[in-house]
Amino acid sequence: MREQWSSKIGFIMASAGAAIGLGAIWKFPYQAGLNGGAAFFLLFIVFTLVIGLSMLISEFVIGRGAKKEAITAYRTLAPNSHWKMIGQLGVLGCFLLLSFYSVVGGWVLIYSAQSVVGQVIKDGANYEQLFGAVTSSPVITLTGLALFLLINVAVISFGIKNGIEKANKYMMPLLFLFFIILVVRSLTLEGAAEGISFILNPDFSSLTGEGILYALGQSFFALAVGFSCMVTYSSYLGKEVSIPASASSVVVMNIFVSLLAGLAIFPAVFAFGIEPTEGPGLLFIILPTVFAQIPFGEVFFCLFLLLFLFATLTSSFSLLEIIVSAFTENGKRSRKKVTWISGLVMFIAGIPAALSSSILKDFMVFNKTVFDATDYLVSNILLPLGSLLIAMFIIHRMDKALVEEQFKMSNNLSNGWYQIWRVVMTWIVPVTILVVYVNLIGIWKL
Repeated sequence: MREQWSSKIGFIMASAGAAIGLGAIWKFPYQAGLNGGAAFFLLFIVFTLVIGLSMLISEFVIGRGAKKEAITAYRTLAPNSHWKMIGQLGVLGCFLLLSFYSVVGGWVLIYSAQSVVGQVIKDGANYEQLFGAVTSSPVITLTGLALFLLINVAVISFGIKNGIEKANKYMMPLLFLFFIILVVRSLTLEGAAEGISFILNPDFSSLTGEGILYALGQSFFALAVGFSCMVTYSSYLGKEVSIPASASSVVVMNIFVSLLAGLAIFPAVFAFGIEPTEGPGLLFIILPTVFAQIPFGEVFFCLFLLLFLFATLTSSFSLLEIIVSAFTENGKRSRKKVTWISGLVMFIAGIPAALSSSILKDFMVFNKTVFDATDYLVSNILLPLGSLLIAMFIIHRMDKALVEEQFKMSNNLSNGWYQIWRVVMTWIVPVTILVVYVNLIGIWKL
């Protein structure tokens, strides 16, 4: 018998865990810092509620409608067609994404271990040099990669209920608890008011056309949609669960975590006179500088790294699960065996990205390191392509009666909400993706 989530809460926690990762805690703060703060955040919320939520509902509908993992789901719903390539694209995309995502996860793991033993925040420490020492050491980066993947393999090998659901059951509440502690500490710093205003008081004069597209991209890709991860997760979902309600819960949690990330970081950054426009190095270079000036700063920075690690892990679980489920769906292969083999293959695939700041730093693909090239391919090409294909599939190929049945099952929503969702998926989502695409390839700039 095929596994199912043990409860609605278990499914929501796992789905939220899949969505809340590097995007919400690492990428959102530095993108908001570079693109106007509160104005960026407000646009992010609007885009997430309109586009991200609609896409998440779509993947949930496909997954529960087929009761199969990503590849088999499209093959089941559209037999004897090429639509199964959406699932295949999703597995490929998750494989490539996990190959460099695990590298960053390894950095966080190493930083967390160093912070626990008091080796990060020190008097007179050069945090930019420390970050460089971690990322440029082949031994450290490969060790971090291996350990991060080992944790993933250990969890995924136990399956849905005893692996993913149980891990998220503990990790997600701890993530929110740690965040609340950090936010309270950040808000009580002298001079924090400027940081609060930066993330909550919109100033649209500071928002550029490029910033609007970044807000759109952040909202669009922050919910783990586009690679059919949520198709696989929702395939384990029972009929008693309302898909729109569950998707809404995941979206609200994602927005809330992004808000908490902003409130944990920007008041502290402004309190110590540091510019918020530091980019990707904000968490690894700037935050240690901030925490070093706070009483018990090492403790608070350690808490931040742990919640960052939890979020990174819960997201990576979904990426590995879609790969493993693709090879275990027919029940002929052992989940544990496939998971361990997949973990080993992922480690080998992640080596070039892990060495992009050291041995392979001069090896370029289209003028980018392996790490950056893989990131660009996944985030800017494969992910929007997968999202566009999913939008086309659910509107133009999937049985309309089945779509409506799954959307309306176990909820009291009026037919009007279903019609609004169809309009968004028919017109707004495809047009939005095309706007992002033509901007990326330089045909038209916003």
